Amino acid sequence: MSTTSDSPRGGTGAEPENATLKDVAKRAGVSIKTASRVLNDHPSVAPTTRKAVLEAMEVLDYLPDPAAQSLRGGTDRSVGVLVDSIGDVFFAELAASIEAELDAHGYRSMIVSSNRDPQRERDAVNMFVQRRCAGMIVAPLGRDSLSTARLRGTPLVFVDRIGEVAGAQSVVVDDRGLSAQATEHLIAHGHRRIAVLSDRPLLETTQNRHHGYRDAMNRHGLPVDEDLIAADVPEPSDVVPAVERLLALSEPPTAILSTNSRLSLALLPTLQQFGRTDIAILAYGDFTLAGSLSPAVSVIDHSPAAIGAAAVAALLPRLDGKGTAGSGESVIYVPAGLIARGSGELRPRSA
Repeated sequence: MSTTSDSPRGGTGAEPENATLKDVAKRAGVSIKTASRVLNDHPSVAPTTRKAVLEAMEVLDYLPDPAAQSLRGGTDRSVGVLVDSIGDVFFAELAASIEAELDAHGYRSMIVSSNRDPQRERDAVNMFVQRRCAGMIVAPLGRDSLSTARLRGTPLVFVDRIGEVAGAQSVVVDDRGLSAQATEHLIAHGHRRIAVLSDRPLLETTQNRHHGYRDAMNRHGLPVDEDLIAADVPEPSDVVPAVERLLALSEPPTAILSTNSRLSLALLPTLQQFGRTDIAILAYGDFTLAGSLSPAVSVIDHSPAAIGAAAVAALLPRLDGKGTAGSGESVIYVPAGLIARGSGELRPRSA
């Protein structure tokens, strides 16, 4: 259906979904060469012409295309991958898994870290779209963090956290259920004073893990002591003061549930430092040395390799033209479970 508009001269009202410089030039009533000069801020362009071209770009939602040369041969075979930080053990392994799976299917990976910065997240997604990536796999900072992004129909799969973009699928684990399982495990080994160590409380994964902890405590009629919840420990360097505070309580914890591997890697030497190797530890996320320590670390194994493989499997049908937006389950749950190795089976000293 055509519409009328007070847009720049030369417009037809039927706008192309992915406008090219040729479309911009046609709408503005200028040559492609002139439109290119405006794009490159050439001083020879008259102000009225520049204004017409810029207005045409805005109306057509035009994005400059640095990948145009490669696109002349067909669809770009790069997939944008956005994670929190490749310095994080979990996300480094997740990105490596995604890269390996995509490579096996002939796609390249363009991996970017958001560093949990909303502006970096938006900039990265815009870059993926601008470069005409075939698809995107994104660990979103929030459910609606990309709700206003101009994706131009780029196939999208969310990973590790649920995102809300029409037609996109999310590949996650049952964080709430797994956290409850971990807490139940500690309770079964005699613990009642169970502390929780977690990072940014606004992240949905953090919230779900806290909910799971509370679910298990409530099921057993155990009080939730808010002093035992260290809910804002964003960096490994923050673990020492957080643990010091917990140990200074009149009734310190006999067990600690660590909700991510970055914090777990700092928690272990911290307890050694304070001479409290009697405290049970159950860590969310497996890591390389977990099975080699003494005692070996009990973990909730939400395998980044399995999550990455599932994310690529969800994206591939749309990249290959065999799937459409909205096809399949909107949320895909990857199986995960508890690995008991020793640290989570320590009983309280008084037991």
